[in-house]
Amino acid sequence: MKSTATDIEAYFDGLPIERKAPMQALYKTITDHLPKGFEPTMQYGMISFVVPHSIYPDGYHCKPTDALPFLSIASQKNFIALYHMGIYADAALLQWFTNAYTSAAIGKLDMGKSCIRFKKVDKIPMELIANLCTKMTVKDWIKLYEKIYKK
Repeated sequence: MKSTATDIEAYFDGLPIERKAPMQALYKTITDHLPKGFEPTMQYGMISFVVPHSIYPDGYHCKPTDALPFLSIASQKNFIALYHMGIYADAALLQWFTNAYTSAAIGKLDMGKSCIRFKKVDKIPMELIANLCTKMTVKDWIKLYEKIYKK
């Protein structure tokens, strides 16, 4: 369910009522805990947190006019998704997250490569997401991104 909203407020305004509060809570958790330098914006029809061109002028290798993506959230048809590029790129971070999720006894982890799916929107582990947000700085992400993706 790709949104056509051009700003974050419009994205929230377009959400079904049952998704608005969980998405706003997730957004607040992320903005409160993500290290300085990541910037919230709309990117690829989702609320995204990116490394702006003012910090990383090269932008995203797939489309250099786009800021370097790091984390996104979206209300999909059957779930709320959190896309975390750090988990996708860093095996140690992925291992930490999967272990922490299991230890929290939240339920079964529903995850793709970078996508964490929350089908029960009232059970999003905000404390765990807050902790995940603190694990990688802008500088860490740029270094890892350049090592893995930039040729």
